[in-house]
Amino acid sequence: MTSAIEPISKTRLRVWLKLLKTSNGIEAEIRRNLRDRHNTTLPRFDVMSALARFPEGLKMSDLSSFLRVSNGNVTGIVDKLTEEGLAQRVAVPGDKRAQVARLTEKGKSEFESLANHHESWIDTLLDGLSFEDLEALSDTLERVLAQSTEKERADA
Repeated sequence: MTSAIEPISKTRLRVWLKLLKTSNGIEAEIRRNLRDRHNTTLPRFDVMSALARFPEGLKMSDLSSFLRVSNGNVTGIVDKLTEEGLAQRVAVPGDKRAQVARLTEKGKSEFESLANHHESWIDTLLDGLSFEDLEALSDTLERVLAQSTEKERADA
């Protein structure tokens, strides 16, 4: 329990630390499940997820921006996915240096299976929360996200 005279900044800090601990714990469980049950990694899952959202494909630079990681990280993962027949690269007409990455049919099928398992894991990890709890938490986090986005824009 917090003291009534404690500054709200301390409460905000405590909430942030709980969010971070929760997020890190869930992420660690997802990483472990992907590794142990599917012999894959979270960054690879994230790349496949991004490509699944854009069936027409994404330029490599757009993919790295979308995932907020370096071009080098994305290139290595896409190279491996391509070697395994899960993704393909297609040249962009009129731009000799640009390539679009997209999932192959095999990649779409594999990602669908991974995504179903991922959803199930999250469902299990959050099964102690009621629908009302989840709605309230989602609404609160949406407000936090909107506020942080506004501050990012103001600082830019």
